[in-house]
Amino acid sequence: MVSPVYLDCNATAPLDPEVRHVLFHYLTEEFGNEGSRTHEFGSRAKQAVQKARDQVASVVGAKRDEVIFTSGATESNNLAILGLAEHGKETGKLHLIGTRLEHKAVIEPLEALEKRGFEVTWLNSDNQGRVDVGQLAQALRSDTLLVSVMASNNETGVRQPLGEISKILEGHEAFFHTDAAQAFGKDIEPLHNGRIDLISVSGHKVFAPKGIGALVLRRRGYDRPPLKPLFYGGGQERGLRPGTLPVAHVAALGMAAEVALKQHEKRREHCRKLKQAALAAFSSLAPRIHGRPEETMDHVLNLAFPGIDSEALIVALKDLVAISNGSACTSSSYTPSHVIKAMGYSDDEANEAIRLSWCHLTPEVDWEAVAERISRLT
Repeated sequence: MVSPVYLDCNATAPLDPEVRHVLFHYLTEEFGNEGSRTHEFGSRAKQAVQKARDQVASVVGAKRDEVIFTSGATESNNLAILGLAEHGKETGKLHLIGTRLEHKAVIEPLEALEKRGFEVTWLNSDNQGRVDVGQLAQALRSDTLLVSVMASNNETGVRQPLGEISKILEGHEAFFHTDAAQAFGKDIEPLHNGRIDLISVSGHKVFAPKGIGALVLRRRGYDRPPLKPLFYGGGQERGLRPGTLPVAHVAALGMAAEVALKQHEKRREHCRKLKQAALAAFSSLAPRIHGRPEETMDHVLNLAFPGIDSEALIVALKDLVAISNGSACTSSSYTPSHVIKAMGYSDDEANEAIRLSWCHLTPEVDWEAVAERISRLT
């Protein structure tokens, strides 16, 4: 029996072969604790961690000591947002700006701060999933503590205008955070923008293992963003993220970052060809595409075939391709995509949306067979 082609890389991606080699090396051979100062095993582990900091930092043009390792982008988002709360209360800056397009790992921390007395301005988007930068400019206040806008959307792949937002924030003290889980290592230039203070990274979206990520905290001059830890015990990661570092996973994330930086153009070209072939095969079915193709990441396609429920479509295609209808983090109790609804679509229209996402390791897809199967449901 032939397995379906895996087209759910935005949920989780396969391990890159070079990353797998590093992971198992540090799991089985170089297994020391990087906090052990008294022997060579600890010293070599520390060297591996420091190398990984350099590798991750290089992708976004940061410095080694601006990288904090976490368990993933969800933790990084929580640390970036909730970690600023004490500073906000001390300085009287209780205003936050976010969008309803964000992953729940950003929306829910912002909502948590709302319950603690902060005010959140939620930016609107157009029907193509791009935030309204004009509304952002109007929403910005002297007491704005944080602006959080994702780099690219996990469901639609739509790139957000980080450069435009950065220009609006010039001269303002508000911290700028971006959830870059889907963009890190894939969309290089936007994340080099020095006005972005906080960048959340997910390992398993960039072909490293699950359970590892990073938060980049760019300095302003000599000052690091004034975050407070979310939990305590040990003082690791500059006191922001205690606990023994998983050296194997850290080293694997470092290698994933290095390889992504070296190969991103080659990878993008492979993904671009897959997307072009999919769009060509589906064109006769007149799908509704969520996000202008030229403004979306090359490895994502979110679309709907009017009149066909996404759940029915997923089942009909399950022997050909493995796809999804939204974020894996909310799929256990399916509700219409909050992202598609934030773009102005109804519940029924959101229920038609499916997401196809692939990567440089994805083989050729028989898009014509997929299109033919879909046509049977129309």
